[in-house]
Amino acid sequence: MTAHTVLRIDSSARHQDSVSRRLTDQVIERLAPETVVTRDLSNTLPLIDEAWIGANFTPADKRSPEQRETLALSDSLIDELKAADTLVIGLPIYNFAAPTTFKAWVDLVARAGVTFRYSEAGPEGLLTGKRAILVVTSGGTAVGSEIDFASGYVKHVLSFIGITDIEVVTADRLAVDPEGTVNKAEEQVARLAA
Repeated sequence: MTAHTVLRIDSSARHQDSVSRRLTDQVIERLAPETVVTRDLSNTLPLIDEAWIGANFTPADKRSPEQRETLALSDSLIDELKAADTLVIGLPIYNFAAPTTFKAWVDLVARAGVTFRYSEAGPEGLLTGKRAILVVTSGGTAVGSEIDFASGYVKHVLSFIGITDIEVVTADRLAVDPEGTVNKAEEQVARLAA
């Protein structure tokens, strides 16, 4: 599957010496997309609040100008998702979970009637036909272990909104063997289908 448009999502608080950013660079280089849209979550997103919830649950044709403005960033983030063929997500594990900035992004893009809908069969994701590559890094948490509350969460959220073609590049337990861990992750990147 060729990636024409990649949405790159960085969630590391680090810019210098960030392993997730460096590996995400390599994934992008491997995919060689026509277009890359970058969303850096380290610049913090607002948390949803009562005004946001009120605007979100007001029917679109009945929203006030203030409510439309309240949802403008959420709409923009969702437009980025819709336009992308592939998501490349740099996901460091902080204290066993995804960074709070990533959770803030999820809260802004997981919207009933927009990115998923409820049906008689249960929730149905609306962003189908996309690929996601997670670049998961950690200092000591083994990805997929019982103390990893990040990678499973992100896979579930993506599937919930319709993105089920998910691959994981793992650079976990960097505090134990940084060089070996990065080398293994780079091998995984090299095996990714462009």
